[in-house]
Amino acid sequence: MENYYVFFFRFSASQLSKKIRCLLSVVFRLFFIFAYKINFTMLVVSYIREHKEEVIKRLSIKNFTRFELLDEVLQLDDERRAIQQENDETLAEANNLAKQIGDLYKQGKADEANVLKQRNAELKEKTKVLAERAEEIKTQLQNKLVEIPNTPNLEVPCGKTAADNLVVSQEGEMPKLYEGAVPHWDLLNKYQLADFELGNKVTGAGFPFYKGAGARLQRALINFFLDEAIAAGYYEIQPPILVNEASAYATGQLPDKEAQMYAVPLDGMYLIPTAEVPVTNIFRDKIVQENQLPLKNVAYSNCFRREAGSWGKTVRGLNRLHQFDKVEIVEIAHPDTSYERLEAMKEHVANLLRKLELPFRVLRLCGGDMSFTSAMTYDYEVWSAAQELWLEVSSVSNFETFQSNRMKLRFKDKDGNIRLVHTLNGSALALPRIVAALLENNQCEEGIRVPKALQKYTGFEIIK
Repeated sequence: MENYYVFFFRFSASQLSKKIRCLLSVVFRLFFIFAYKINFTMLVVSYIREHKEEVIKRLSIKNFTRFELLDEVLQLDDERRAIQQENDETLAEANNLAKQIGDLYKQGKADEANVLKQRNAELKEKTKVLAERAEEIKTQLQNKLVEIPNTPNLEVPCGKTAADNLVVSQEGEMPKLYEGAVPHWDLLNKYQLADFELGNKVTGAGFPFYKGAGARLQRALINFFLDEAIAAGYYEIQPPILVNEASAYATGQLPDKEAQMYAVPLDGMYLIPTAEVPVTNIFRDKIVQENQLPLKNVAYSNCFRREAGSWGKTVRGLNRLHQFDKVEIVEIAHPDTSYERLEAMKEHVANLLRKLELPFRVLRLCGGDMSFTSAMTYDYEVWSAAQELWLEVSSVSNFETFQSNRMKLRFKDKDGNIRLVHTLNGSALALPRIVAALLENNQCEEGIRVPKALQKYTGFEIIK
């Protein structure tokens, strides 16, 4: 298209009047803007068109049943194609008329040229109408597409709930608690590590204050996680905790998770639920070089989630908060090696848990328990001894091209082709449930033991 655009203006410069060149310039610019906007949306549509049965098969793993959406998408795309063809024919006629007008002016036949100029004005109006209809279709098409979740990898197990997740590995010895062991919410109060009542007074439920050794333990874990990520080759970033709507849309938080985010409607912004959102959006609308992949970043941030949950033992204390700290790893990977990178990220998280001396297990999520945006997800759970519960502390996911398609994040391969990258991210790690497990599993008569890996960060070996 760009070469055709340049060719047209080389041609018109020698044969057309300035006014006609300006007229057709507007027509061509409108067309190219329209074509650019729909280009990457159409990548999704073309895949649905060419692999419809496979898409249905894979979406069925996520228990998706609204397959009529696929037909509606294809129907809208058919209409888009028809409009594009009509627009092409209109532009071809305009180009031909422009040549004739130029020739007539050269021959001194201004009256005949003026008649053709009237026809050109009609073509301009027709192109405007086509562009407006094309925008309507684009909006309708986009509204349909955002209702379709990412297609999962075929290795994702079928299932409807967390009970159907597949345990792929388990490590570490279950701790033997001493006779006076209590849940972490009692330990937080006993050792004055966190104050939930003060948080409720100042902000609301789910926003605790960390104090004294509790605050130092938080800081120790953050520094430990960041240092481990940097040693593994991740580049540290400290992102903003507010993002705009475009960023939230690009990573899949909008429109799927809008109710889970805290909004700042006056400014059209959202508090981030995870550092994944701002860090991945660093590369929005970019083309990276193949030899740069994988791009590995790590970020610490506060995270904010409105999810309330129900009252009861499983959401007491640190088990579920509205504000919490997390270190996130994000990778931009080559499509051919993204699942190798997923395994490397899994191993990185596992090493953190080993160094914290926490028993853990890894689960491959079934289709019904996966996020809207993920193609494959592994969850990490640590054993919380006093509660006798497995607590989720990390999700490591490959999104394949779902996010990169939304944010137009591409790479140029060795043959010069522009292709979509794969995006991945994982918690490495989220703090609240890690702290809960550390407190419960390491309590003893003398106090609460600090794992050796953290002692250089805390400055003490035991919380007394």
